[in-house]
Amino acid sequence: MTRITLPAILLLSVVFKTHAQVGPIRKEFLNPTSKNVLVASHRAVHHELPENSLPAIKEAIRLGVDIIEIDVKVSKDGIPMLMHDGKVDRTTTGKGNLETQTFEALRKLRLVSNGKITEETIPTLEEALQIAKGRILVDLDLKTDQIEKVIEVVKKVGGEDFVFFFDSDYEILSKVDAASKKFMLMPRAHSLAMADSALTRFKPEVIHIDEDFYTPEVTKLIRSKGARVWINALGKPDAEIRKGNARETLKELTREGANIIQTDEPEKVIRALKELGLHR
Repeated sequence: MTRITLPAILLLSVVFKTHAQVGPIRKEFLNPTSKNVLVASHRAVHHELPENSLPAIKEAIRLGVDIIEIDVKVSKDGIPMLMHDGKVDRTTTGKGNLETQTFEALRKLRLVSNGKITEETIPTLEEALQIAKGRILVDLDLKTDQIEKVIEVVKKVGGEDFVFFFDSDYEILSKVDAASKKFMLMPRAHSLAMADSALTRFKPEVIHIDEDFYTPEVTKLIRSKGARVWINALGKPDAEIRKGNARETLKELTREGANIIQTDEPEKVIRALKELGLHR
């Protein structure tokens, strides 16, 4: 009889626990009729941590966030890395466009958070996904047209189960869709007609909509086609949440059936949604 040592049992328990965490989130994500509103943390949790950084991703996991939104660009030598802006000036100690610089040069930079230089470097997409894997869903905001390099990394880490691709460029999303029908997609729509077109073209898991056409007609259409409805709390809604008006703000954001909310205040949003019975 094979004996399993205590350390091995502990290791197995950690592995099983880790991979069990994302299962219920994914199940909810793929259920557009669920009353459970999912929370997406914009650029991970970046109040006191650098945006799009590994510590910010770890903090989102610790807080019990459902989804992290991260931005990906590709270095001059083909390494997908996390960065929102075209230039690295705002968030690092460097200057210039990320996609015109080599990975080696970019790794020498340090991330800046709230005006302070940290010891953190610009993460690779692979590093970020390895941390997220089994723990949290990932909204991958495509800030590059070098989509093949991004797809390579997602496939390498087995990201089909927990990564979904976001873009308003439907030609880019078509390339993702062509690479694998297992990939989950979130097209951005700017009207009812555009949402209808995206649903027909991609059969996506979620549609990103905006406040200016957030109507029962739109959400009913999206959910009837088996997709969730994503809306942002970024800007004024988050400002109201910071003032202590979270419950009223979230009632307004969910009034017509949106069931994923992206926010810069994930901890406050989760707490308020739980109070309203809208988050498990």
